[in-house]
Amino acid sequence: MSEFETIQQTTSFQSKKTVINQLHNLGIKAGDNLIVHSSLKSMGWIAGGAQAVVEALMEAVTTEGTIVMPAQSPDNSEPSYWMVPPVPEDWYEPIRQSFPAYDPHLTHLREMGKIADCFHRHPSTIRSNHPAHSFMAWGKHAKDWMSEHPLEDSFGTRSPLGKMMDTDVKIVMIGVGYDSCTALHLAEYLAPGLTTSPQGSAIMQNGQRVWATYDMADVDSDIFPEIGMDFEKSNPTAATCNPIGQADCKVVSMQDLLVFGTEWIEKSRKESLLESK
Repeated sequence: MSEFETIQQTTSFQSKKTVINQLHNLGIKAGDNLIVHSSLKSMGWIAGGAQAVVEALMEAVTTEGTIVMPAQSPDNSEPSYWMVPPVPEDWYEPIRQSFPAYDPHLTHLREMGKIADCFHRHPSTIRSNHPAHSFMAWGKHAKDWMSEHPLEDSFGTRSPLGKMMDTDVKIVMIGVGYDSCTALHLAEYLAPGLTTSPQGSAIMQNGQRVWATYDMADVDSDIFPEIGMDFEKSNPTAATCNPIGQADCKVVSMQDLLVFGTEWIEKSRKESLLESK
């Protein structure tokens, strides 16, 4: 959709100020800790675009709060698994030998959206050091939560998500659904029965670019919409819903969703195991 078409389809003027007011209507306030998933195009035309949204989030929570966004770069991964798009088999080894090492400042975000791309460019944003499944944060807990991110623990207890478990965190979904809710990957780690597959990425190690191999959890975001639907059915007041711009928005407690999601996934895995016998 062109910018002209977006303007035509936007029913009222939108700016950083209107976004801040709408964030407040969602219960977001100074000192809050947020993990944000967003779609700028769903919001309609906003004066200042992604920058206005990023600044609105920062002003809403202030430096006493924290904003986290996924910053994934999954193309820095084992090329034999690539499907969208796949590459010729005789390219696998050349890719492993030549793919640039992960750099938290230079490595691009893949399909994270314009708001996340803008947030990445902010000089006070800190990005974690995982080559494929990094996160980025700004605010009070940013340095602590992004400080370590083990290769083999993309979304587990030692990842940024794991470090957020002991703090009250709100998941904010702006124009997106539970299929984008990265926090639910932690529930996959916490539930018994997690399996892994061999993985690889280009990283810097002792000052040298290397292709590092590690085991990565087998995760499946396709189940997340069903988890979210069942979570809200079981907890009718769990989600706060209000628009931001023209986007449908939802705020839920990360901790409450993880407790529910972990139990849901554990039950699902047990049922699958019984069916396979």
